[in-house]
Amino acid sequence: MGALPVFRWHLAPDGYATRRQLRARDLRPGGQDVAAQLERPRRRRGPLVAYLYRVDLAKPVRPMTPAKWAALAKANTARRTCPHCRRDAGYVIPPSLGMCVPCAYPEPSDSPGSR
Repeated sequence: MGALPVFRWHLAPDGYATRRQLRARDLRPGGQDVAAQLERPRRRRGPLVAYLYRVDLAKPVRPMTPAKWAALAKANTARRTCPHCRRDAGYVIPPSLGMCVPCAYPEPSDSPGSR
């Protein structure tokens, strides 16, 4: 296999796209190998690299099936459920806390000795 063609940032020819650009067109690489790469030079570090795929070989995105929608809904529900109090927090539980905000920072209770 030969070396990949390398283009400078914003100078890739038509017919090539990154994964994000393919997805914006409702396409996917479809098993094809990387066709080229973009390089954006940076000071004091190596260049940023983006891989390019050929648009003419890209395939349409597979549609979501009812089973995939159900699995996605179940996964999102699990991300919103607090493992401590088992309630739906209404937002994705931050991994840094590991529980909902009320469980992580409970309100100080009014004890008789605090007055």
